[in-house]
Amino acid sequence: MALSPAAPEPGEGRFLDGGGLHSVPGMRGGALGVGLKDSGNPDLAVIAAEEPLQAAGRFTLNRLPAAPVQLCRRMLADSARASCVVINSGNANALTGRKGLEHAERMRTRSEAHFGGPALVLSTGVIGVPLPIGKVEAGLDRLKGRLGSEALREVPAAMLTTDTCTKQCALELELPEEDGDPARRVTIGGAAKGSGMIHPRMGTMLAVIGSEAVLAEGRADALLGAAVDRSFHCITVDGDTSTNDSVLLLAGGAAMPALRPEGAREALFARGLRRVARELALQIVRDGEGAARMARIAVEGAESHAEARQVALAIATSSLVKTALAGGDPNWGRILAAAANAGVALQEDSLHLELGDHTVYTRGAPQAVDTKSLSQTFAAEQVEIRLRLGKGPGNAWMATTDLSRRYVEINSEYTT
Repeated sequence: MALSPAAPEPGEGRFLDGGGLHSVPGMRGGALGVGLKDSGNPDLAVIAAEEPLQAAGRFTLNRLPAAPVQLCRRMLADSARASCVVINSGNANALTGRKGLEHAERMRTRSEAHFGGPALVLSTGVIGVPLPIGKVEAGLDRLKGRLGSEALREVPAAMLTTDTCTKQCALELELPEEDGDPARRVTIGGAAKGSGMIHPRMGTMLAVIGSEAVLAEGRADALLGAAVDRSFHCITVDGDTSTNDSVLLLAGGAAMPALRPEGAREALFARGLRRVARELALQIVRDGEGAARMARIAVEGAESHAEARQVALAIATSSLVKTALAGGDPNWGRILAAAANAGVALQEDSLHLELGDHTVYTRGAPQAVDTKSLSQTFAAEQVEIRLRLGKGPGNAWMATTDLSRRYVEINSEYTT
């Protein structure tokens, strides 16, 4: 499916054609293959900055987190700074015990020796297989002296597992004058991987977002948390949450004052960060394992955002809704049935359901529609579903995929 950026929103920057982490001034990187993947494709990458930057992370809620997740959490709790991120694919270093923790530490220390620190570690791939740490360390030795802004373009491909394409984007923002500092142009760029095990508890996905904008102390964590809640926590492919899911934000490096907390500049940056995170999240859904179709589900008129989110999630995770998507079958009764299973009080005569431009149900009654046109709408690559509950101001959205035969094939043969 096409992975074009979301439509620009006035006053909130513009997406750069072909942009990504390489678009962020001061960022450099590189990637190569060290044999973690049988394919021989790139499977080790480094992202680095000239100096330690503000760093923040959000990680999987799986109760058996991988060794790199444990290490990152500990490091960010000790010091919200990082100047390097090392990423391997093909091996998750998860459920690997004390050896796994030792291997994650060795990745960190070797990276810091070559590229500066503190260094954060991300891994993705097969669970329960010891990481060939010797190959990783040898690869890091080979990458020494080879990092650059152009070489950073190689990083997104080295992050992939079952993905069919890279995921990246960059947004350019014009920050207004603030406290006597002139208007400035900054970039927010990111790269991600993910295709299966995708769920709002962050699920197998990795993402790194960077910007040269300087944030006030402690603000990176708050801004990233708000962005993740309205992006990576709004997508689901299969309802599973991985042991390795991680989203990192690295910010700083420009010769400029820190954005004033809750000032106009920071508010604009926060919206830009949310847009970049949302675009990366949607790219993950569009590349869902075996998916031919995705759906964006908007729920409006709930009593609260939390209630709207609960209904949207029930629809997005319904196997019957997802199989209807797979068949391009506009069986909208499944959508309302799923909504009614969300644990939220609903009144039949207050509901209004639209599939694309078609109103199929309103005020307690199904509506006459052109069945051919409706079928074409539901068979498109992207299906828009809008449900109004008629209760209050709360709204939320979710993105999901169809559940196809190809998904079953991929995940029934993952390790064999």
